Amino acid sequence: MTTPVQAGWRADATRVMAVCVKDLTAERRTKSNFNAIVAMAGMILLLFGFALGADTEGLRNAAAGVLWLTILFSGVLAFNRSYQIELESGALEQLLLYPGERWTIFIGKVLANLAFVLSMEAITLPLTGVLYHVSFPERWPEVLGVLLLGTVGFVTLGTLYAAMASRSRSREVLLPLLLFPMLVPLLLSATQATAALLGGDVMGDSRTWIRLLATFDVIFLVGATWAFPYVMEG
Repeated sequence: MTTPVQAGWRADATRVMAVCVKDLTAERRTKSNFNAIVAMAGMILLLFGFALGADTEGLRNAAAGVLWLTILFSGVLAFNRSYQIELESGALEQLLLYPGERWTIFIGKVLANLAFVLSMEAITLPLTGVLYHVSFPERWPEVLGVLLLGTVGFVTLGTLYAAMASRSRSREVLLPLLLFPMLVPLLLSATQATAALLGGDVMGDSRTWIRLLATFDVIFLVGATWAFPYVMEG
């Protein structure tokens, strides 16, 4: 027998998946945004490579930082798009009036953006390895884990700040100005953990940074989910 609490959670989960599937379906039909962002990521990797020069050791040492900066600069373009469809069609207000908890809209959009950014990283990561002469490390599952932890925090904050900037006429400029300063601790942790693992992590330096990344994710996810309904009312 289903209790009222179980029925409520089931309804919330259904709303989360409905928002996520809606956003992913809209992107799958056009593919223009994804193609543009992947091209942007490839261009950033190439330009950083040209700026750093032909020194193989220097490129290898800079690979972790360049990878995360590429993810940040390219991924932020996806967040504006996540609210643009509703704004262009005037559907955002209707979506907010839909019966149910508003935090389900936020989690649904976080999941859609997470799938989008992870798909972009699936192309960016091997491209970084080729351009920056980084061989696949023995501890590759941990590298992928760091990538996932960093992306969860990045997408959570990006989705919240995109909601804050969505009603502004200059939202494309406002979003990175608001978002990037907040990402400094996450970027530092993710870059240090990735660099340590790509270098073999003989001293076990990555553990502290990974714990810090996981802490950021929990704080960002709880705080952003709580704040989203108030952001949309503002």
